[in-house]
Amino acid sequence: MNASDLGDLARDLAARARGTEQVEAYVVRSRDTEIEVFDGDVESLSVASVEGVGVRVVVDHREGYAWCGSLDADAAAETLAEARDNAGFAVADEWAGLPERDDFDWPTPHVDPYSAQLASVPTDEKVAIALAVERATRSADPRVRGVEAAGYGDSMVEAAIASSFGIVADMRRTTCSAHAFAMAGEGVETQTGAGFVVGRTIEDLDVDRVARDASSRAVRLLGATQPRSQRVPVIFDPLVTRSLVGLVGAAVSGDAVTRGRSMFVDRLGETVAAPNVTIVDDPTFPGALGATPSDAEGVPTRRNTVVEGGTLAAFLLNTRTGRRCGSGTTGSAVRGGFKTVPGAGARALFLEPGTRSPQDIMASVPEALYVQSVSGLHSGTSIVSGDFSVGAEGLLVRDGEFAEPVREVTIASTLPRMLLDIAEVGNDLEWLPGNAAGMTLLVAEMTLSGR
Repeated sequence: MNASDLGDLARDLAARARGTEQVEAYVVRSRDTEIEVFDGDVESLSVASVEGVGVRVVVDHREGYAWCGSLDADAAAETLAEARDNAGFAVADEWAGLPERDDFDWPTPHVDPYSAQLASVPTDEKVAIALAVERATRSADPRVRGVEAAGYGDSMVEAAIASSFGIVADMRRTTCSAHAFAMAGEGVETQTGAGFVVGRTIEDLDVDRVARDASSRAVRLLGATQPRSQRVPVIFDPLVTRSLVGLVGAAVSGDAVTRGRSMFVDRLGETVAAPNVTIVDDPTFPGALGATPSDAEGVPTRRNTVVEGGTLAAFLLNTRTGRRCGSGTTGSAVRGGFKTVPGAGARALFLEPGTRSPQDIMASVPEALYVQSVSGLHSGTSIVSGDFSVGAEGLLVRDGEFAEPVREVTIASTLPRMLLDIAEVGNDLEWLPGNAAGMTLLVAEMTLSGR
């Protein structure tokens, strides 16, 4: 079955709607490669191809869903019958329903984040990249004594959506990445550092950069000690900022907001961040890893500004949550694959970059804590209460330069306070694995708990 056949199958299923039924078919085919190497050998290699169909049927505001892991026409027809049957047992939801053409008035963006070249790269060449990453990381600095992990991964996805309301969309995307975790020091003094690079094609992967980042992040932590407890400005590494922005994305999701599980409930139009903070979700930007012309319901994507100049401007909504909020979809339906119904969320979230470089930001404060990595992000944070307390490691910054490395510290504040205390946003925006970009970020003050 070729790409056009995915759409044919989706349209055929949608056309089988009976009477007042609403029928949506989501047809997917993907191929993922994961390679891990260790000590010059391939430790694991998997190439997995997955295909399947998910069908939603809505009747009298009752929604049924079913899926099958096959593109066989007969299996898909049985899946439609199962979804139809499941709708009969569902609880009525006044907001349930598929998107209609009147639900949006913007055009489909011209974005095609797909590289046919990636599909033609042989597996042995991908293995060679993983091995090259490991070799480069080992040799990047004499203080690196080993590589904890190194590898390569890629994903190629094609999907088609069709509904009985005439919504028809197709999308495709390729991504690839390389990573390494370097080790420096011995025994309990061992420090690790991570390096990542992502792109659309093999040519986007800078092996030397992965090695430099991993080795430098490990080596600069050698001799780390626990500092005294204090209130201190905090500078976040782009890898950490990406996770912080992701928390904001979860809090502006229509699913979280309509369930009352967000710190932003009933706060539209209020000041929630510093005036220099603008946060955007833009799946129409070709450089974003989550770029796509249509969302998971077939609605065209668009640029959505969720925080503008510090003011909460919008939530990210799919059809259901948009109707419940009374503002309509924002083209922000997401789903984890053909086995799940669409939710609402971010695909390409980022802070609008500032004008200052990471070096300028470091020099802007007499002393600060540079947070290189955090632990306990999921257990120590809450998008409902806004609590934020995580383990951290990094370095003190003094007079614009890295000073003593630190470990075994906890940094704490609240997410609302941190957003209001953002003093600088770096100009080093970088797309990283996940649905958010990273950049250097300065928060004016947080509690550092040490000795």
